[in-house]
Amino acid sequence: MYIETIPNRHSRPTILLREGWREGQHIRRRTVANLTHWPAAKVDTLRRLLRDEPLVSPQSVFVVEHTLPHGAVEAIVGTIRQLGLDTLIASTPCRERQLVLAMIAERLLHPSSKLGTTRLWHTTTLAEELGVANADEDALYDAMDWLLARQGRIERKLAQRHLTPGAHVLYDVTSSYYEGRTCPLAQFGYNRDQKRGKPSIVYGVLTDRDGRPVAVEAYRGNTADPSTIPDQVAKLRTRFGLHQVVLVGDRGTLTQTQIDYLKQYPGLGWIAALRFEAIRKLVETQTLDLSLLASQALAEITSAQFPGERLVACYNPLVAHERQRKRSALLEATEAELAPIVREVARRTKHPLPKAEIGQKVGRVLHHYHMAKHFEVQIEDGLLRYARRPTSIQREAALDGIYVIRTSEPCERLSAEDTVRGYKNLAVVERLFRTLKGIDILVRPIYHHQAKRVRAHIFLCVLAYYVEWHMRQALAPLLFDDEDLAENRLRRDPIAPAQPSAAARQKKAVRLTAEGWPIHSFDTLLAALGTRCRHRCRVMSDPSSPTFSQLTEPTPLQRQALHLLGIVLPVTGKSISPET
Repeated sequence: MYIETIPNRHSRPTILLREGWREGQHIRRRTVANLTHWPAAKVDTLRRLLRDEPLVSPQSVFVVEHTLPHGAVEAIVGTIRQLGLDTLIASTPCRERQLVLAMIAERLLHPSSKLGTTRLWHTTTLAEELGVANADEDALYDAMDWLLARQGRIERKLAQRHLTPGAHVLYDVTSSYYEGRTCPLAQFGYNRDQKRGKPSIVYGVLTDRDGRPVAVEAYRGNTADPSTIPDQVAKLRTRFGLHQVVLVGDRGTLTQTQIDYLKQYPGLGWIAALRFEAIRKLVETQTLDLSLLASQALAEITSAQFPGERLVACYNPLVAHERQRKRSALLEATEAELAPIVREVARRTKHPLPKAEIGQKVGRVLHHYHMAKHFEVQIEDGLLRYARRPTSIQREAALDGIYVIRTSEPCERLSAEDTVRGYKNLAVVERLFRTLKGIDILVRPIYHHQAKRVRAHIFLCVLAYYVEWHMRQALAPLLFDDEDLAENRLRRDPIAPAQPSAAARQKKAVRLTAEGWPIHSFDTLLAALGTRCRHRCRVMSDPSSPTFSQLTEPTPLQRQALHLLGIVLPVTGKSISPET
């Protein structure tokens, strides 16, 4: 018996199992079975069997001793090397550098405490890949101290990469809550995490206009946002050698006091926004004519209150509608909580509630919803009356949807539209903070007891985001991320709500790329890459034989993701397509 392959002109070859014999001078053939539907490997095994070749099952020759996920490690460590982050941290290889790189990578894989990190990196090939398998948490703490000592040099190199004279530098401040009582940085202040009774640690991040982090600084938890500006100016001018940049900050950070400070340095420009009280003064002095914004969404004005500055007034009807809705909801919620107090006061006729007690109850409600300015309250012993202040409400409603951007840059360098776009670019820093605090990197809660360890921990998390930022850019074709976002930011309507590109809407609708690849989030794509494993094998018949490693053949999706990251895999002769 033998196997014969018969080619077909317009279809796949026919594979037949045949039997042949001789009758006199003639050869007779008979088809025993049609094997066309068999897998190629199965056909090849039968062909070898018919040839009397010895067949040995791989399981009877080799045994897999250990298997570890490798693909996600391969992607992250490969990206770190593509970015040159390893040489940026230290030009020569050393133990501390490997530990720092491992902590950065593990922050993206399984963010955890330093003790947890030494356990979790053994669940992937990360410890083997970077040669840190025998490190304990004390070694990690020493590596953090080593990294902190190099932070200034690392940030200077990042600034040389991503900041140029005259560039926009984005700056914003946030805080994370702290677990413990020993760190001097942990102080009670404005808790952005809404963790009552927990101290916080404040930190500010400088990025380029695309959101790549360049530098970070940690402060005590009771530090006011504006007071961090002088440190950032000194960093830009002294450490980075940048004397001409445009600092972009929100209205809570770049206050009038800080802008007056920036004016001491003629090369430093700024883009910020006016507070509500300043906008109201512009309207009251008729510097800002509200009728002007009725016919156009953007208008440039000047004011003697802000000499040497350009003011760009904007009106967004959607923001106006949302503010009206929210104010109405807050007014109704305040009245809903005041009504039971009124009933309680009216019910207490025999022993009337004293004025002080009523005032405490009312004060808690008004403070909770910040609506004291919109209510007229009369309090006496055993008496409570309240009513809305229509004049105050109408006065505030007149400015709904209006905001004013201020800048020192002349129109020759920065148009009014680009001024608004530049301010709205602060959204990329907000995304950085969401990623740091979210499930991706988990900068919080902070447990370290020493201030230097807290600073090193925050710097590590920012470096991890730096790697993730570049990975997201490269992997954007496989992610839900909008590939055209950076370009659209430069030319879209500065006032209208941002809209995803047509390509992004298409990806989200069909959940497939134009080439047929499944669309992932960053986390699920890392999980998909993690199914590519490294196996440790040995010869079954000889337990003392040396072991060898075998990598799982990458799936088409894994191969495409690694290709986008610039990571070269051995050529197998297979084309990269979803159907491969």
